[in-house]
Amino acid sequence: MKLSFLCLPLLVLLAACGPPQPTDTATAAPPLPAVPGPDLMALADSNAARLLLAYGREYPGQEVVLRTRLGTMRIRLYEDTPIHAANFLLLSRKGVFDESVFNRVVKGLVIQGGGSEQRTIDMRSYRLPPEIRPHHFHKRGALAMARYDGAMNPDRLSSNNDFYIVQGEPLTPEQARAAAGRALTPEQVKAYSTGGGVPGLDGQYTVFGEVVEGLDVIDKIANEPVGMDNWPTKDVGIKVEVLK
Repeated sequence: MKLSFLCLPLLVLLAACGPPQPTDTATAAPPLPAVPGPDLMALADSNAARLLLAYGREYPGQEVVLRTRLGTMRIRLYEDTPIHAANFLLLSRKGVFDESVFNRVVKGLVIQGGGSEQRTIDMRSYRLPPEIRPHHFHKRGALAMARYDGAMNPDRLSSNNDFYIVQGEPLTPEQARAAAGRALTPEQVKAYSTGGGVPGLDGQYTVFGEVVEGLDVIDKIANEPVGMDNWPTKDVGIKVEVLK
C-alpha cells in the first residue's frame, strides 16, 4: 500500500514532463456575411413603406420556393404590390420565415404561416400599408398578409410576418357572388367555381402573390390534425428561398 501510494506523484510528474500536448489551433469560422437591406429593428409603421420600396428597387425578386415536410410550393410575387413583395423578400433573405411554422390551419379556408415560438432573429412588429387591388382576389393558392381587424386597425395595415395561403372550396357562381357581396368578373367566377377560394375576404386583405406550383401541398397541410387555436399538433416548419 505504501509503495502504490508513493508512485502516484511519480506518475503525475511523468505525465507533466512528457511531450507537449497538441493544442487546438483551428480558428473560429468567420461570421456569415450580412444580408443587405434594412435593419429589422429599425423598421416601423412610419418608415416601412419608404424603406421597403427602396429595398425592392435595389434587390428585386419575383419568385420564391417555400419548403415544408409535406412538400414544396413555388410562389410568384405580384409587381403591383411592391411593399408587400419587398417585405416578403427581405424576411425570406434574412431567414425570418426559416424560424417559423404554419401556426394556424383552417381546413377549407386558409393555412397561415410566419408564426414562431422559437424566434432568435430580433425584429420589430411594424405594419405595412394596404395594397389591395381588385384584380388580385382570394382564389385557391392566393398569398396574402394577415392583419388585425376592427376598430384597432381602421386603415387595414398588414402584419409584417403573418401570411396566409388560400385553400377554399369550389363554389357555384351564385355562391361566389353571395359570399363576395359584389359583382364578380368572369375570370373571378371561373376561378372560384373551378379551383375554389374565399371571396368573402376580397377587398379586406392584401393579396400579393400566388402559388404557381405545388397546390396539392396546401391540401396536405390543411389535412393535418390541429389542436388549440388551430395550430397543427405536429409542427409544419417553413424554409423559404428566393429564386429570382
